[in-house]
Amino acid sequence: MRIIQFLVRKEFLQIFRNKGMLPIIFIMPVIQLVVLANAANFEIENLKLFFIDKDQSTLSRLLRSKMDGSNYFLLSGFGLSSQDGATALDRNQADLVIEIPSGFEKKLVRENTQKIQLVVNAIDGTKGALANFYALEVISQFNQEIRQDFQAINKVGVSPFNRLQVEYSHWFNPDLNYKTFMVPGILVLLVTMIGAFLSAMNIVREKEIGTIEQLNVTPIKKYQFITGKLLPFLILGLVELTIGFIIAKVVFDIPFVGSIFLIYGFAVIYLTLVLGLGLFISTFTETQQQAMFITWFFLVIFILMGGLFTAIENMPLWAQRITLFNPVRYFIEVVRMVMLKGSGLMDIKWHALIVFLYAVGVNGLAIYRYRKTV
Repeated sequence: MRIIQFLVRKEFLQIFRNKGMLPIIFIMPVIQLVVLANAANFEIENLKLFFIDKDQSTLSRLLRSKMDGSNYFLLSGFGLSSQDGATALDRNQADLVIEIPSGFEKKLVRENTQKIQLVVNAIDGTKGALANFYALEVISQFNQEIRQDFQAINKVGVSPFNRLQVEYSHWFNPDLNYKTFMVPGILVLLVTMIGAFLSAMNIVREKEIGTIEQLNVTPIKKYQFITGKLLPFLILGLVELTIGFIIAKVVFDIPFVGSIFLIYGFAVIYLTLVLGLGLFISTFTETQQQAMFITWFFLVIFILMGGLFTAIENMPLWAQRITLFNPVRYFIEVVRMVMLKGSGLMDIKWHALIVFLYAVGVNGLAIYRYRKTV
């Protein structure tokens, strides 16, 4: 145990003597969390709307005001011909073009039916689908309101169901704040990246400066060497996590419903896995550049398939099965479950068991791969 203590002390001395590493550990994650949490927002608002009104009637103007008053649309222009709308789409001045035909109000009042045209810029399929959905919602509300007005004027066919109101209750994120969804996941990614990169470059750095040979000729056992390398970064990872939680609460007011000790317990297992992966990579690389490239290769896959930017349920079946081997997925799910839903140990037991088994396997490989000369 004393040998491991001396190794941990040596690692901390090396870390704090390296002036270039300290900003990476303590300053960059803070900046990245604050910036990414505000920038990585998949909520689509202020869609550019181009309105073509060939009718110039009271109802067509009412519909335009409804669309313009919506939080989802920003009126970028209006015209009187279809060519105006096509030009706006070509110049990227519109995400959606609504064309009201001539005789719109007359036909709607007399024949109780009318058609309008929606032209959606679908280069971005997700954005185009949402623009179409938002427009249909506004038009549906507009249609319901004018029908109720007509019924009230005629005083016939008034249905008691017109007074029916629907109230929504959004569990775990009542205000539908996107930062509540993103911040826990971004925090996981930052802790993962810092831990994996620093641990991957650690042994390689010893090789580059020549101190690894001095350690190799000592009677230190391989597991003691790996443990001594892992513990300092495990402690630093928990410190990073703590700083992230403070920022999440103070800056973004993210709710914390569950047990913080449960998250820290899971974080210890998770960081052991991530740091072990970094140490395993460093055992078969010769330069820090090689270690960074290989680590980044794995992290890109872990991040993109971790469920933060793309819901795992929306992935193809084969991709969903691959995510079962992705540790980032489990930590993101656990942090969200505990922080936002108040989940307990029994709710995350399988996540913990899977990550624990992965941690044992990866660190076992790191110990096995480390070549020591006596």
